[in-house]
Amino acid sequence: MELLPAIDLRDGKCVRLLQGDYARQIDYHDDPIAQAHIFQQQGAKWLHVVDLDGALHGRMHNSRVVEKIVSATNLKVELGGGIRDEIVVKKLLEVGLTRIIIGTRALEDMDWFEKLVNDYPQKIVLGLDARDSRLSTRGWTQTSKTTVAEMAQIVNHWPLAAIVYTDIACDGMLTGPNIEATRLLALNCRIPIIASGGVGKLDHIKQLAKLPIEGIIIGRALYEGNFTLEQAFTLVTKNKSNTI
Repeated sequence: MELLPAIDLRDGKCVRLLQGDYARQIDYHDDPIAQAHIFQQQGAKWLHVVDLDGALHGRMHNSRVVEKIVSATNLKVELGGGIRDEIVVKKLLEVGLTRIIIGTRALEDMDWFEKLVNDYPQKIVLGLDARDSRLSTRGWTQTSKTTVAEMAQIVNHWPLAAIVYTDIACDGMLTGPNIEATRLLALNCRIPIIASGGVGKLDHIKQLAKLPIEGIIIGRALYEGNFTLEQAFTLVTKNKSNTI
């Protein structure tokens, strides 16, 4: 079980959106590189980064910041938001990104996405962001007719590194993740699942750690001091030991 602290970038700063609403933004840190260092010092091995400007406008806006995070830390970094071109994917991997998250174009151009996944096996993550089980795209501003379950079945045997599943209604609210939807997805998909959205307290980590998933993304709860990353790691380790 991996814990992935999150950095959501907008105008080069660390922010959080409430339920994916760009008008409901909370600002946290002016220096994302310093924040990445803090997470590394607290024991993180992975970092989940989202270019919110990129997701909204369809092309990356914070690539230089991301490159600085990669070069300044030892963290494995996965990045999503506005990545809709194979040339960009190749460049990001060359500068040291570990995994690339594709959401919008994966849904809008499945042939392109399938080729990309096969050209870069275990390097591409599918981002599934949902409202009422239906997938959202273009910075969560548009809703597709496709459901999470339908998309997961389409890609079930592709060489994806993982699927990041986000229930938008939970995201940034600290009220808890969608445990049941995450559980069903994990049980019905052979691809590793990473849960995102809603974690607000250690009990939420405890609930997710019981599921057959690979990782948990934590954002706002860490920034607001609801618990520390060290506490979360201790809880996950203890849960794993009890399971064994």
